[in-house]
Amino acid sequence: MAGGGFVNPAGGGDYPGKLTSFVLLTCIVAATGGLIFGYDIGISGGVTSMDSFLLKFFPSVYHKEQANKDTNQYCKFDSPLLTLFTSSLYLAALVASFFASTVTRVFGRKISMLFGGITFLAGAAINGAARDIAMLIIGRILLGVGVGFANQSVPLYLSEMAPAKFRGMLNIGFQLMITIGIFVASLVNYGTAKISGGWGWRVSLAGAAVPALIITVGSLFLPDTPNSLIDRGKDEEAREMLRKVRGTEDIHAEFQDLVAASVQSRSVQHPWVNIMQAKYRPQLTMAVLIPFFQQLTGINVIMFYAPVLFKTIGFGDNASLASAVITGLVNVFATVVSIYYADRAGRRKLFLEGGTQMLICQILVGTLIWKVFGVSGVGTVNKSTAIIIVFLICVYVSGFAWSWGPLGWLVPSEIFPLEIRSAGQAINVSVNMFFTFVIAQVFLSMLCHLKFGLFYFFGGWVVIMTTFIYFFLPETKNVPIEEMVHVWKKHWFWSKFVGDAAAPANGGDLELKKTAQV
Repeated sequence: MAGGGFVNPAGGGDYPGKLTSFVLLTCIVAATGGLIFGYDIGISGGVTSMDSFLLKFFPSVYHKEQANKDTNQYCKFDSPLLTLFTSSLYLAALVASFFASTVTRVFGRKISMLFGGITFLAGAAINGAARDIAMLIIGRILLGVGVGFANQSVPLYLSEMAPAKFRGMLNIGFQLMITIGIFVASLVNYGTAKISGGWGWRVSLAGAAVPALIITVGSLFLPDTPNSLIDRGKDEEAREMLRKVRGTEDIHAEFQDLVAASVQSRSVQHPWVNIMQAKYRPQLTMAVLIPFFQQLTGINVIMFYAPVLFKTIGFGDNASLASAVITGLVNVFATVVSIYYADRAGRRKLFLEGGTQMLICQILVGTLIWKVFGVSGVGTVNKSTAIIIVFLICVYVSGFAWSWGPLGWLVPSEIFPLEIRSAGQAINVSVNMFFTFVIAQVFLSMLCHLKFGLFYFFGGWVVIMTTFIYFFLPETKNVPIEEMVHVWKKHWFWSKFVGDAAAPANGGDLELKKTAQV
């Protein structure tokens, strides 16, 4: 049987142009939309490990934590209400992503970014001033709306603005901003935890207003993408924008392809119905399974609850927050690696290497925790074991940060044709948010019941997802976004679904070359 059916564009089908300073600047500004997502991921775990926050809003958890340290370490943070504080944001983001799909398509990508920034700003204000759990949850819901709109629009914006051969690098800027947001949040938590008077958590939560202001103000100055302008009937504006973003007058071929894609897009009255057609089966499958698998890597176990997790396995308060800062810093630097290699080594190699690296680390961490705490959850982590656990978690985080982290957003955003692109991205975001919600909601309970086996659980999923990538994901590096259909037509499995009817209206072709077979 043919193996992964991986295909490589071999540079064919690319358009004239270069990476202009204008494109680089606009993509950096747009990518700051990732800051709001990353800041929230990093801030929630640190806040929920602060005694003053727990005592005010979750006193039962606080008293359980303060109980005899000889009791079950796996279960002391198990509280559905506590996890609802974290996970409610992602449920709101799930719902918001469907509305964001319509806004993104009808009004453009930058309007979605602007609305996302404003609602996130409102959520940060409410959370910082929260007096009861109701205010916390309302604030989290508004934050979720902001995340839903930003995650819907930013990856699309980056993929559409970037030249094909630099698309991976520029799109991963979104993930880089997420990791920077996580790292900054960890630093903020580490500092605010030391504030006397027990109000440091307010600074942490209200601090989300800073990344919200950055994307809100930044979106006001961003231009629309040529794709979005053409899709809304502004052909002349699109032509001028394309000249500006490509840095050349030789834009005729790309412009004609964008117009042809737009004509096909306008003929689709019901993208949510059309996306179910067989010819879109490979894109739909990736838009569902890639974000699903991304959450089952177990990364949010680390990023949501890093301080709580380290505290649970025997680290002190300051040590747990410091360990979260360390993993956050590793996350940032490892994402830079993917920026360099995504358009060189390709998406598939990073996926496969990262999956193998994460699996090894999960097995080792699970085994170490088993040796310390066993099944009872009673035990003490010595200094050398603690150092080893932190090191292994850092290696695990780096594996995620140059594979499933950035590529989980990049690949779905670049594979959909224009006529169903917003709907496809909405599915990608909603699946991502739904399973982020599920994992955030059940993790502490799973830790209590599965104990050290939780790491083996996620490791098993890493085996499944890595195998899926090997056989079913073709290489998409350097393929112009409007020519992506040819990648699927050459794949050993997806070619059964994607026929000539799926070809773009311009009828162009790419010289695709099969680079591997099993």
